[in-house]
Amino acid sequence: MDENEELSNIITLNDEDGKEVQFEFLDLIEYNSEEYVILLPVEETEEAGEVVILKVEHTESDEEESYVGVEDEEELNAVFAIFKDKFKDEFNFIDDE
Repeated sequence: MDENEELSNIITLNDEDGKEVQFEFLDLIEYNSEEYVILLPVEETEEAGEVVILKVEHTESDEEESYVGVEDEEELNAVFAIFKDKFKDEFNFIDDE
């Protein structure tokens, strides 16, 4: 994989403080007729290796979509379980139970 292919998976979002944060797009999961993106922060954080799950909200423009946080723990766990099952052979998941 060359550098351009790798960079095409990178998206930039604004956090709650308006600061730009880059994420690697890992997957798009459909659950209960909703779509969710699974993102991995590009910069190392204290929670290294933790993914971010955001719900896709479609806007009036076909070319734009918006991502919103998910507050429902059950919904997050269900989406993450689908992601884990789909990528069980590609990632080493650590259960913190």
